[in-house]
Amino acid sequence: MTHPNTPRVTLPATAHETAIELPVIGLGTWYMGEGLAPRRDEVRALQQGLDLGMTVIDTAEMYADGGAEEVVGEALTGRRTQAFLVSKVYPWNAGRQSAIDACERSLSRLGTDHLDLYLLHWPGSIPLEETLEAFERLREQGKIRRFGVSNFDVDELDALHALPGGGDCAVNQVLYHLGSRGIETALRPWARRHDLPLMAYCPLAQAGQLRHDLFGHPVVRELADGLGITPAQLLLAWVTRPIEGRRDVIAIPKAVQPAHVADNAAALAIELDDETVARLDDACPAPTRKVPLDIV
Repeated sequence: MTHPNTPRVTLPATAHETAIELPVIGLGTWYMGEGLAPRRDEVRALQQGLDLGMTVIDTAEMYADGGAEEVVGEALTGRRTQAFLVSKVYPWNAGRQSAIDACERSLSRLGTDHLDLYLLHWPGSIPLEETLEAFERLREQGKIRRFGVSNFDVDELDALHALPGGGDCAVNQVLYHLGSRGIETALRPWARRHDLPLMAYCPLAQAGQLRHDLFGHPVVRELADGLGITPAQLLLAWVTRPIEGRRDVIAIPKAVQPAHVADNAAALAIELDDETVARLDDACPAPTRKVPLDIV
């Protein structure tokens, strides 16, 4: 169960949904369902994460060609109501009818009748108007509660917000970790001005071709040792740190080993002081001007 003092991010109210508070650390599933770990271990890890209060589960039709969604579905058997469930649609499946078909396939694999949040995985060639129309139909049918986007930079967010209904976008999911801070120059300020929470994928920099060895960084190791925490906990606490007293980032690390799941959950209770944050800023500074969005 989530402790009442668990730090949270608020998804603002929309025209159809009231505001909801979510824990700042959830559960990622990228690379699950691919045979890299026994399926039973992946299922157990997700169930353990739920037990420890990490109630946001993020997946996608892309992950293992739907295999990750099947793992999530098995993990949620008998406990669907305990999770805030997120999945994503391929850009080429985001058309007026194709998005509805894709969502129904995801729901079937997940063994549920609705998603709490459905994201466009990255910008594509299908007009956003079509995708929004499909998302609205899915909402009317009760198959999704909210919609959002992933890998959208400022220009794409501007285009989305200019469309009817675009302002109801609930989340933008982007790559964000201590070694990839490009969103801080323009994207995160835009999101904060528009009250748009972010979800940080790869918050530990442990997946994809943009992998960084942050765990081995001497300052990360020194600070983690000094605080009596693991490098992973330090990095998660940094990603989800409040800015000017407000939290606006949910991290979704993927873990399978029980010790790693427990470590990630324990990071919910870690508050970094200003000196620690300043040391990390000095060691891994944000860019001073806008840079292209990192995507994996």
